[in-house]
Amino acid sequence: MIIIETERLLLRTWEDKDIEPYFQINQDPKVIEFLTGPLTMKEVTDFISFVNKQFDEIGYSVWAAEEKSSGKLIGYIGLDPIKWNPPFGKAVEIEWRLGSEYWHKGYATEGAKACLDFAFNKCGLKEIVSFAVPANIRSIRVMEKIGMQRDINGDFAHPKLPADHKLSKHVLYRMNREEFNKLCTK
Repeated sequence: MIIIETERLLLRTWEDKDIEPYFQINQDPKVIEFLTGPLTMKEVTDFISFVNKQFDEIGYSVWAAEEKSSGKLIGYIGLDPIKWNPPFGKAVEIEWRLGSEYWHKGYATEGAKACLDFAFNKCGLKEIVSFAVPANIRSIRVMEKIGMQRDINGDFAHPKLPADHKLSKHVLYRMNREEFNKLCTK
C-alpha cells in the first residue's frame, strides 16, 4: 500500500519482493559503515514483518522506498518510535537507509521532507528527532537539509553499545511542528 508519494519516490508498506533487495542493501560495506554489521536474512524478514505490523498498529513506520522511474527498492525512509529509553526522552525518530548507488541524488532528503509532513500533519506528532554518529556526515547533512536543528545538549552515548565503542557517541537533531510549519511558509 502506497503511503506517501513524492516526485520520484513511493514510500509504501513492505512486500515479499523487497526481502532480497533489502538484504543486499544491508550487505554493502558503505551502507553498514555506521551500523554494527550486516543484517542476516532472518533479521531482514523479521524487520519487514515488524515495521508492517507497526504501521497497522500506529499508522506510521519506516516504509519501503521505491524509485518511481525504475520500480526498484532503494531502501527505506520513515518514522519509528524509539523503543529504548533515550536520555532525551521518548520520541519518534525519522530514519533512512538507502543503497549506496542511490546516494547523492537527493532521495533521502525528498523522502524525509514528505515524512515530516506526514508526521506533523497526518499523525499529529509534536516533535521528531534524528541522530547519528558524528562521522556520518551524509546523514547529518540530510538532517540539516530537511530543517532539523542540532541539540548539542542532547548528544549522547548510545545505551545499546559499550561507552568506548566507536559507534557509541551520537549527535541529536530535533524538529517540532511549529518549526516545520515555519519552514513550509518560507
